[in-house]
Amino acid sequence: MISTPSPNYDNRTLPVSMIVLHYTGMPDAAAAIARLTDPQSPRVSAHYLIAEDGQIMQMVEEGYRAWHAGKSWWRGVTDVNSASIGIELVNPGHEFGYQPFPVPQIEALIPLMQAIQTRYKITRGNIVGHSDVAPARKHDPGELFPWEWLAQLRLALPSPTQNLMDPHWPDGGFLLALERFGYDVSEPQAAVIAFQRRFRPTTIDGVIDGECRAKLLALLLPRPLGPTVPGR
Repeated sequence: MISTPSPNYDNRTLPVSMIVLHYTGMPDAAAAIARLTDPQSPRVSAHYLIAEDGQIMQMVEEGYRAWHAGKSWWRGVTDVNSASIGIELVNPGHEFGYQPFPVPQIEALIPLMQAIQTRYKITRGNIVGHSDVAPARKHDPGELFPWEWLAQLRLALPSPTQNLMDPHWPDGGFLLALERFGYDVSEPQAAVIAFQRRFRPTTIDGVIDGECRAKLLALLLPRPLGPTVPGR
């Protein structure tokens, strides 16, 4: 791990209870590092950055609040920066040629996440992407991010796939359930797209259908509906 200090941080006001994953969304690693460590950048930083080859850079010490989440909301928490550790993965993102995340990058991410999760006793439901906490603004880490790989290691909630049952909620009922799960639904279609990007990445159309309803129901139930469905 390389120390690459950023001056962009301040004091936390909440204990750490979340991990938020991002892509850098810039043309290359050098541009991302320059921005995240630039004192003139308007409140931009992260605790860690992981390059494509797996090199990890620590930019902000975990005891401080990094400025990675921006205006965001998750399960009632409005100061996500204060409650989270932010990890940036070098990837050009949707604007500059979105591409799969290299294996060495994810192999470096896994032990880092395991250590953070253990240190702060973070639940899988609070390991999220930037698009989960800011659905109206963000797309990262995006539909190519290997959430299921992390889920197999209990580092994320898996997408339910077995014994699914459509509860036939009306759209308003789905949105209420989505808010209960954790999302900000003030912009409904953006929230649905964020949910799909995370739990049904093969079809991201913003349409509430039976598959979306069934997956959300499975995520909300206190007992799993199948071996790939998360417990609490």
